[in-house]
This record gives sequence, C-alpha cells and structure tokens, in this order.
Amino acid sequence: MSFPVCDFPKARFVASPNHNERLNVSGPDMIILHYTGMPTAAGALDWLCREESQVSSHYFVHEDGRVDQLVAEDRRAWHAGKSIWKNETDINSRSIGIEIVNPGHPGGLPDYPDVQIAAVVELCQFCVERWSIPPERVLAHSDIAPIRKVDPGENFPWKNLYEKGVGHWVAPAPVGGGRYFQRGDTGQPVEAIQSMLSLYGYGLEVTGEFCERTHGVVEAFQRHFRPERIDGIADISTLDTLHRLLGTLPAFAR
Repeated sequence: MSFPVCDFPKARFVASPNHNERLNVSGPDMIILHYTGMPTAAGALDWLCREESQVSSHYFVHEDGRVDQLVAEDRRAWHAGKSIWKNETDINSRSIGIEIVNPGHPGGLPDYPDVQIAAVVELCQFCVERWSIPPERVLAHSDIAPIRKVDPGENFPWKNLYEKGVGHWVAPAPVGGGRYFQRGDTGQPVEAIQSMLSLYGYGLEVTGEFCERTHGVVEAFQRHFRPERIDGIADISTLDTLHRLLGTLPAFAR
C-alpha cells in the first residue's frame, strides 16, 4: 500500500477527504492561520478528517510541534469559509490553511507552547519559500472573516513569526489618549479610516459611516496588530499602527 508523499518533509500524512481543485489560480499566494477551538487535538483532527464535517486544512500543528498534512498543497482545502481579502472571495483557492491546536476563546485562550510556535514558523517558512508568498499575505482567519471568526486570537505571537521572516508587522503604537472614532460616527475621517483598512486588504466598503462592519474590521485589525486593547474603536494607536503598516508595503514604500 502506498501513502501520499508530504509536501512538508517533516509532516505525517493524515488524509482528509474534504478538498477539491483550486479554481482560477496557478497556486496559493496566501497562508491563513487558525486555531482548532476544540477541547482536544484528537477531536479536532478527527473532525477535520470526517467527510460530513465539510471542513479541512492543509496542515495541523500539534502542541508538541508535530505536524500532520491533511490535504496536498496543490489541492483546495476547505478552511476559510465565507471570507474576503483584497476583494478576493475564494480564499480557499488562493491559500494554504494551517490549523494550530489550541482550545481558543472557548477554552480560555491559553498561550501557544514555544515548541508549537517553532513548528508553525518552520512550516510557514517552507510554504512562503515554496510558493513565494508575500509577508502581508500571511493572515489570521479573523482578518479574512471579521466578526464571524476570531482565531488564532490575540495571544498568537505574530511578532515572533515576523522576527523569523514570516508575516508583516510593525511595533504597535502605545495605547493612549487623543481623538478616536467609533460606532455611530460619520464623515470624511471615517471614510479615511475605511479606505486605509480596505487598502491593507480588509473587506470593507467605504461609506463614511462607522457601522457594525467597520467596528468588526477594526477589532480584527487590533486582534492581529494592536492586541493590547481590542475594542473596535479607531483610536490614535490603532490608526498610527495601520498607517505605518501601509507605509511599509511595497506599493506604498518610498
């Protein structure tokens, strides 16, 4: 009996039936990070490999750093759900999905073990090099599905990944006073905030109204890039961090 060869050499293949062909792309250009959000690793892995679940991921990273591959990288795993980034809505076709064992918010959002993060870093480095994935397209599930999803959560160490060459990051501006914008506000400043978030990639219409969707997108941004306070309020700290992130993107850097 022959077994599939893993794309990532250190992985063990644990086949999930939940995948299909990638649509209208030559290969993935994004990595989406998730937490499992279930009480046990065994339960989460079993669910991802059950046909009736209709969900899967390419990789599954255990707390002790072991990596399982569930779906071949050239196939479309079903992990992103209803999502959007840079006006693209079929994120499953464009991405590699990585599930990281952690009970998540339902389980108190415990810290990710160092050995697990080291394995995530190595796996992401491999995928980034293999597929030439830009740093700013290594994203959280919560980035592509604000409000609906909050994983991998505010405890996920994005800075650590960035220091190892994975993902996009700037030091978040300190939380302090100053002017801020929140749900119910309207006008040109709100349009500017929405425009900056949209330019970065978030799925947000520029309306000039600080609506529920805008609040949720700001929360998602804070959860990834300014996790000290996640309140959906566009304060000076949030806006400064966003502005500096935009300024380091190739399209905006001078």
